[in-house]
Amino acid sequence: MSEYNICLFQKKEPAVMEAVEPETGERQTDAASKGQAAIKPEFLTTKEKFHEFLDAELQEVESSEKDQTDEIQEPQHKKPKHDLQEKSRAEGQRLRGQNKSRPHVKPTTYEEKRLCLAVLQNRDCAFGQKCYFLHDVGEYMRTKAADIGDSCYLYDTFGKCGYGLSCRFAKAHTTADFQTMEDGELMKTKEGRTTVKNALSKELQNRLRKRKVVFTKSEEYLKSLSKSKDKTDGGGKDVCSTKEPGDAVEERPTPEESQAQRMSGPDERPLVKTVGPLTDADVIKLRPCEKKKVDFRDKLYLAPLTTCGNLPFRRVCKRFGADITCGEMAVCTNLLQGQQSEWALLKRHESEDLFGVQVEGCFPDTMTKCAELINQNTEVDFVDINSGCPIDLIYKKGGGCGLMARTRKLEQIIKGMHHVLDVPLTVKIRTGVQEKSNVAHKLIPEMKGWGVSLITLHGRSREQRYTKLADWDYIGACAELARPVPLFGNGDILSYEDAVRAKQTGVSGIMIARGALIKPWIFTEIKESRHWDISSSERLDVLRDFTNFGLEHWGSDTRGVEKTRSFLLEWLSFMCRYVPVGLLERVPQKINERPPYYMGRNYLETLMASQNVGDWVKISEMLLGPVPNNFNFLPKHKANAYK
Repeated sequence: MSEYNICLFQKKEPAVMEAVEPETGERQTDAASKGQAAIKPEFLTTKEKFHEFLDAELQEVESSEKDQTDEIQEPQHKKPKHDLQEKSRAEGQRLRGQNKSRPHVKPTTYEEKRLCLAVLQNRDCAFGQKCYFLHDVGEYMRTKAADIGDSCYLYDTFGKCGYGLSCRFAKAHTTADFQTMEDGELMKTKEGRTTVKNALSKELQNRLRKRKVVFTKSEEYLKSLSKSKDKTDGGGKDVCSTKEPGDAVEERPTPEESQAQRMSGPDERPLVKTVGPLTDADVIKLRPCEKKKVDFRDKLYLAPLTTCGNLPFRRVCKRFGADITCGEMAVCTNLLQGQQSEWALLKRHESEDLFGVQVEGCFPDTMTKCAELINQNTEVDFVDINSGCPIDLIYKKGGGCGLMARTRKLEQIIKGMHHVLDVPLTVKIRTGVQEKSNVAHKLIPEMKGWGVSLITLHGRSREQRYTKLADWDYIGACAELARPVPLFGNGDILSYEDAVRAKQTGVSGIMIARGALIKPWIFTEIKESRHWDISSSERLDVLRDFTNFGLEHWGSDTRGVEKTRSFLLEWLSFMCRYVPVGLLERVPQKINERPPYYMGRNYLETLMASQNVGDWVKISEMLLGPVPNNFNFLPKHKANAYK
């Protein structure tokens, strides 16, 4: 542990600040009406005293460091929408969310001179003198940023660090003459082990970019869909909505097809040429009853979370007891184009025993082909359709929540994906698009006949976003309509008591989203039926595990360290909303209750309660070292769930 961290933990506990208001029933009522968490009065303080204490403690520990509080401002509470609209009209400005025009610094710009990959791999550089990167190891080591710590997580875990001299912990596995060391015995124990699956190979990427990937099943379905549409346009009944894809339109087979059908059975495919031994999987069509079955019931499902639901975060949640995990939302067109960044969202860690991927799209052809691509080239237990994303970028083109208003397209997408997949197909929806016009109860009975194995219902509409509580009574009514198909409920779960009440509505399981971001140990609390008064040092250990997993996933060089830091800061924008159990007057904390300014039981607990971006950066520096000189960060997410 660095000297910086030791100083922080040796600080004495802060003197308890006087309460803002006396302990009366009236104060509790006022706090509840304002949507604030009920914290014991002896811990309450004001905004000025809160930041004054943190700044005083920090200056005592880091008197020589540059003060960055002027550069990074604390985000203000969100103003009412009508006030913002009036202000924008008066100033002639467009309304812009925090996700737009954010300052973005690429991790590659944090390092002025980078060492050539050929030098790290001990091979000749193909570019020679024209290479943009450094080949002089001595010069690189002189200009390289100081190491963060004395031990390298990758070297200690796998016996070898693939980042060699560029690792920010290089002195742990580098000799005096700049040679990278290896632990042979530890490497033998990890030999042949694949910790992360579903990576995009160069061969597949090239075939996707050149459009040489063949989608046999998808073309079969789309052909039947096209002929069914032609028949419907001619005045006939819509065959697609009543029959299976293969039976939608009767076609007169060619003589060659008739011969192939006579050679194979009625449930078999025509014989095909294969390379290697011929197996049943090559010639026999998988019937729906033979598809892979997954028991979803009574499971705790970690929601697919954009940005924050990355692989390292899912590993943290798996340690705390999450049963089902799902990758971040991936856009189907980007997957079909072979984009490396989009395929990274499909990666699966070996600890994720029940794992699925979520895809987004608005057309049957691209979604069906994407499902077949995933089915052939990845190892997943289920595929989820995102029909609940509320953001404008997705909704305005007809995806996400837009699919709930385009029932015919949704039906074609679900039937097509079900036709090409060998694993279960699931769908995530909201109550509807408009706030007072629920449509989920109309869609769910139809989905049962389309081939869906699980339905997840978020108890809010698109217009509501997170401004109101989820409607669990409506979720319970939909769960009754969905039987025998399991239906999971989602919304406002932040304690085991919330989970118990949710289960009483009759849902088959629970999906947890923001609750897992605020406190990932919620899965342990639910399974053990208790409130965990977790200490600040234990919470820091959770963050340390995340950073170690991030270094393993994104790399231990400067680029990987700063990428890990950015995702850590995004997570801290949620985690700062947690109020320790020991400080609450009323347990448990509700998800729509804003934490007022309070003093923790020690300095670290107080620091973790700060909503100042600069304080989140200080926490990241405890784990990942000082930030670069040109570092800048603005959180993507901003709380909109408070009253």
